[in-house]
Amino acid sequence: MSTWPILLLEVGLALTVLYLSKKQPFPGPSRRLGWVLLSVGLLFILGETAPRPVSIRAHYAVLLILGAIGLVKGINNMLIIRQEVLVAPICGILFCVGAVGFMSEEWQNMTSFEQIFSFLTVVVLAGGEVWLVFRGLLIGRLPLAWSQAGLVALRRGVISGEHGAIWCFERAWDLDEEHLNPMAWIALERIYKYLGNEEQHTYWSERLSESGGEGAVAKEWISAIEESLNDLKPMTE
Repeated sequence: MSTWPILLLEVGLALTVLYLSKKQPFPGPSRRLGWVLLSVGLLFILGETAPRPVSIRAHYAVLLILGAIGLVKGINNMLIIRQEVLVAPICGILFCVGAVGFMSEEWQNMTSFEQIFSFLTVVVLAGGEVWLVFRGLLIGRLPLAWSQAGLVALRRGVISGEHGAIWCFERAWDLDEEHLNPMAWIALERIYKYLGNEEQHTYWSERLSESGGEGAVAKEWISAIEESLNDLKPMTE
């Protein structure tokens, strides 16, 4: 079997991950995965020019290993610490391609029982990948992570622009977790007050009031926002 389709998959997934990582509250894990995948793909492309090109099994082995490691880390990021939702489904694709590739290579040498077992394994893997894509890419909103990312940006002094505090807090809402929304609303209300933008300050004050007011937000969170803004004042004087 030609290795070029696998090479295109590796490079294509790498570029996709690097692009989509910008849409994550904490882009670090997915960005690292993208660069690792791109490096692996380029090394394999370089290997194609050697007198003895890299075998297809080597591609499957690398995809299987990267996929397995990435799945462990990605599922933890998606379900436990809830900081990003991109690594798990992408690594699920890698793992599925590697596993199915190995099984297809050995298919002719398998007994009937082994073929049935392999087919059932493929079905389970496909079902798991569909769940990862659905849970991560389609409904994987991360309101708390966006608020955390906004606070990190605010402490760094980055208020506007992509991955700035405003950009992050404006994404920190979820209809399924409405109790977290006031965290973002009060942050935006304080930021626009600090910037002197009365129109936006009034708008977010109203949104905050509709969600329960300051009483719906932990005092520690309010203090963290106000302290971060106070630390910015010497920089703007």
